[in-house]
Amino acid sequence: MTAQDQTLDLLRRRVERVAEVSALTAKALKLTQALSGIEMDILRIELEIGRSAPSEQLVQELHDTEDSAETMREAHADCMEEIEAAEAEVAALDQRIVAAKGG
Repeated sequence: MTAQDQTLDLLRRRVERVAEVSALTAKALKLTQALSGIEMDILRIELEIGRSAPSEQLVQELHDTEDSAETMREAHADCMEEIEAAEAEVAALDQRIVAAKGG
């Protein structure tokens, strides 16, 4: 493999990682939006409980919604870790590209 072929391979891999970062960022934004919706539901249920005697159904709904929020927070944290790892790969590829160009 020539130096030019190696550089082109590195650039192709970099483009793939950047696309991965972009897709993961979109996923993280969707998770953030979903979590915001769930948090609004939690507030709605808490207000409803505050206005009336807390029924067993409302309390259960609150617990279920809080569990959903926690699951969503964990998914978001996992996604952020994936983004960080993919960005680190891009940075490593950048260094290899510079080195391959003789820089």
